[in-house]
Amino acid sequence: MQQFVIEGGHRLAGTVKASGNKNAALKLLPACLLTDELVILRNVPDIADVRITMEILRRLGASVEWYGKNLVHVQAKNIATSVIDPVLGQKIRASVVLAGPLLARKGHITLPLPGGDSIGERRLDAHALALMKLGAVIEHTGSTLEMRADALVGADILLHEASVTATENAIMAAVLARGTTIIRNAASEPHVQDLCAMLNGMGAQIEGSGTNRLIITGVERLHGGDFRVGADFIEVGSFIGAAAMTGGEVLIRDADPHHLDIIALTFGRLGIKWETRGDNIFVPESQPLTVVPDLGNRIPIIKAQPWPAFPPDLMSIALVAATQSAGAVLFHDWMYESRFFFTDKLVRMGARITLCDPHRVLVQGPTALYGQPNITSPDIRAGMAMLLAALAAKGETRIFNVQQIDRGYERVDERLRSLGANIQRIDVEGTSSLDETLDTKSAQH
Repeated sequence: MQQFVIEGGHRLAGTVKASGNKNAALKLLPACLLTDELVILRNVPDIADVRITMEILRRLGASVEWYGKNLVHVQAKNIATSVIDPVLGQKIRASVVLAGPLLARKGHITLPLPGGDSIGERRLDAHALALMKLGAVIEHTGSTLEMRADALVGADILLHEASVTATENAIMAAVLARGTTIIRNAASEPHVQDLCAMLNGMGAQIEGSGTNRLIITGVERLHGGDFRVGADFIEVGSFIGAAAMTGGEVLIRDADPHHLDIIALTFGRLGIKWETRGDNIFVPESQPLTVVPDLGNRIPIIKAQPWPAFPPDLMSIALVAATQSAGAVLFHDWMYESRFFFTDKLVRMGARITLCDPHRVLVQGPTALYGQPNITSPDIRAGMAMLLAALAAKGETRIFNVQQIDRGYERVDERLRSLGANIQRIDVEGTSSLDETLDTKSAQH
């Protein structure tokens, strides 16, 4: 077991480069199965979820190799099987997006129910309905999904929710389907735009990228390509939060600022601002850190919404940043009923947080935070939020289960050290955190 040991109270300063978008890379890799030619992916984040996805592709028969720093070559000349390894498939949520490309390429997939973060129920109905509209027959056997399609045919698909992964699955199935597909209420996140751009570069015909209405004209085959993964705006937001909470001054290179407008508006309500300098952003050390009230001096509400509104994956980061801003703010994540269940750990560190219900949290700041010896990272984003709290806290904090953070952030401890953070990664055998012990006891009772 590994843990992070953080001595808080050190101001961050310096330059850090944004990693490639995790959620884009986890979809671009499966998309490589749509052609038998070589696909080159650049700026791929070297994180745990990406390595698991690469291994899944290898076990399907594809050649998948690192060719230098953040550079991956994929060639699926021969797909030996369309049965996803059940152990690997259950480790990540993104395994579900293998359905689209394998149905298009092989006409079949056996998919274990996907895993991922424990942030609430994440149903697959939108995926199933979209793929069935294109001609797939789906059987739920309890632990797996069996999907078959003798032929995929274009269709008019209205998603009942703007699901990112359902949109991506439908796109990948439709690019090789016969005829035209229209996807309405489509997700438009930057990673969906990356997928559309990559596929168009490989010969697909996708119109409407970045909007909620996509028109896809099926083609007979796709060729290889060379594509650069865009910046991870969730990671960029995390480094912005870290700089602001520690009173730091940080330049984030290759941050793709054109995707940060809504994040700037929302962080601005917490008194956190930055400057755009070409492809980079600069977070100055002098931050207002004062909550901007709504009209009538009402408590502002930060609500997760489909893109281009504020992304759910940044709710945990914005919430912990709010603990250092003067004023009160209500956070509302209607999507995931377990997103905020990590806030008790922040309360132990000194934060003034009221969990109103599973979807809403009231934060009142600023409050001094204090290090804690036993904190467990429950999921990627909550883990990073607690790491930010530890950087700003007085004293030492030990965060267990750091492999959760590693799933979404590349070498985060090394990069934070380069900015002046006092953080160490250590191996500890045969130990568990207080949180893990309490969870085990609860399960036993």
